[in-house]
Amino acid sequence: MASVASTYARAFADVVLNAHLDASRAIGGLRLILSLLDQSADLRRIWENPAVPAEQKRKLLDALVQRENIDRYARNLLAVLIDHRRIQFLGSITENLEKELDARLGFAEAKITSARELAEPEKRSLEAQIGKLTGKKVRARFALDPSLLGGAIVRVGSTIYDGSVKGKLEKIKEAIVT
Repeated sequence: MASVASTYARAFADVVLNAHLDASRAIGGLRLILSLLDQSADLRRIWENPAVPAEQKRKLLDALVQRENIDRYARNLLAVLIDHRRIQFLGSITENLEKELDARLGFAEAKITSARELAEPEKRSLEAQIGKLTGKKVRARFALDPSLLGGAIVRVGSTIYDGSVKGKLEKIKEAIVT
């Protein structure tokens, strides 16, 4: 049901941008509810059960929203999902929403895997270089893989930039073999 998730994500992205909301706060609220749903099978069963009246489901939602300080726009999206029995799509909707907002706001997500832990100045320098390369603002996630021996591998969307020692050695091996 990718179309369901993308439809809700696009609509909520419109709300976030038109109301000039803090996108990270809105997404954070949805992620928090996702976390609560993962932690509580009872909560998930209540919200997915058609026998439980919608009013009771919304009261439970409102209590969680107040306790966790989630903004009213995220609350309204959650209420719509609950009312239309679509709460099971919340994870997909949230992922699609992040991608939609990134695209509209000119962000690129990069996954940077390095052989060693990078210092903050190295991380910022890499982000800046990737930004120049893509022409977008970069949100980077960092991971470690000691098997790279040195350097880093950067993935932006479906494009991979391999600057690792391991990758260079494999290219040399291919050149020798052919």
